[in-house]
Amino acid sequence: MLLGCIGDDFTGSSDLANTLAKQGMRTVQYTGIPDRAAESDVEAGVVALKSRSIDPAEAVRQSLDALDWLKAQGCRQFFFKYCSTFDSTKDGNIGPVADALAEALDADRVIVCPAFPGTGRSLYQGHLFVGDKLLNESGLENHPLNPMTDPDIRRWLSYQSDNRVGHVPVNAVMAGPEAISAALQNERAAGNRLVVVDALRDADLIAIGAAAADLPLITGGSGVALGLPANFVRQGLMTQTLSAWTGQGGGCAILSGSCSNATRGQIAEHAKSHPVYEIDAGAVIEGRLAASQVAAWILDAGGLPLAFSSAEPEAVTAIQERYGRERSAEALERFFAETARALVAGGTTRLICAGGETSGAVVEGLQLDALEIGPEIDPGVPALRAGPDLVVALKSGNFGAPDFFAKATGVLEADG
Repeated sequence: MLLGCIGDDFTGSSDLANTLAKQGMRTVQYTGIPDRAAESDVEAGVVALKSRSIDPAEAVRQSLDALDWLKAQGCRQFFFKYCSTFDSTKDGNIGPVADALAEALDADRVIVCPAFPGTGRSLYQGHLFVGDKLLNESGLENHPLNPMTDPDIRRWLSYQSDNRVGHVPVNAVMAGPEAISAALQNERAAGNRLVVVDALRDADLIAIGAAAADLPLITGGSGVALGLPANFVRQGLMTQTLSAWTGQGGGCAILSGSCSNATRGQIAEHAKSHPVYEIDAGAVIEGRLAASQVAAWILDAGGLPLAFSSAEPEAVTAIQERYGRERSAEALERFFAETARALVAGGTTRLICAGGETSGAVVEGLQLDALEIGPEIDPGVPALRAGPDLVVALKSGNFGAPDFFAKATGVLEADG
């Protein structure tokens, strides 16, 4: 294995695995830390953790355990993947995990770059934009678990990290890999270990990747991994080969717990021509609605049925205030995991999940330990084979076109 990756949630990990596979790396996504060695032909391993919103000390412990496993596979470079909208509070986990990995790898210049232009995330003067809006004006300020209220990634990371945070501006990035390397060296000389690097275009990400060829640790969204496989090709360590994909027929089900603007728009679009079931969060938390009831509805509905708990920010806030944030989240995640198990037991062979927490709950509930990376559905979202008779799509809340659910259904079914 050449590149060892640690993702802080399941949808983000599949996003990263998709980016690497598209660049010709033989990539496998693992659910949690494997208990056995990787297959010998795996070039990039992505260990997907569910650590984005847990206690920082536990997130650090899990990430270091993942690092140990990846080291044992012979990895030459390591990548810490977090959301392209930098989802974490002031007390969040990105800084502590980056600090711990940097210390373990003796990394003195660590790139921090959540930019992903393909999905509208760009970084300019250290500020993160979603489309033409600053992060804190994009709807992410209403995230139910990790509200993003400051677009300055340098400042936000400084709240979390014990290291000083530097910056490489876009003019240096556009000057190419050598200029980026020189700027990183200057940041190191100034005592800045974590360095936020601007990026506006895919070309910027590829240049950053080339500049990172000799760095032990890179952190960011999946976009900054665009340029990493080419480094291994130049070193003669791999050839770029695209993996074959075989689709899966049979029944399809869609589960959504994401409350993002994008997902709610996708649900509204899907509801125009397909059956949908709105899950009452209060009924789930109080035990008045069972997962078996929703699974039975989906299995009987026909077509492309979708069950969702996605709601407007005001409704989410009301539920959290009434039942408590942790109790609400745990109850819904458990509900989606149980629903997924009932669906697969009932013959569902294609499963689409929207939302990081929802996807994580489903993957853990189904005990999916390794996922084969298939074709891209929309930027950042690949088809995944989870077993001989099961394919899945794990969509981050903010990703995907308005018709994502119908599109995903077709890609999961079709041969590559």
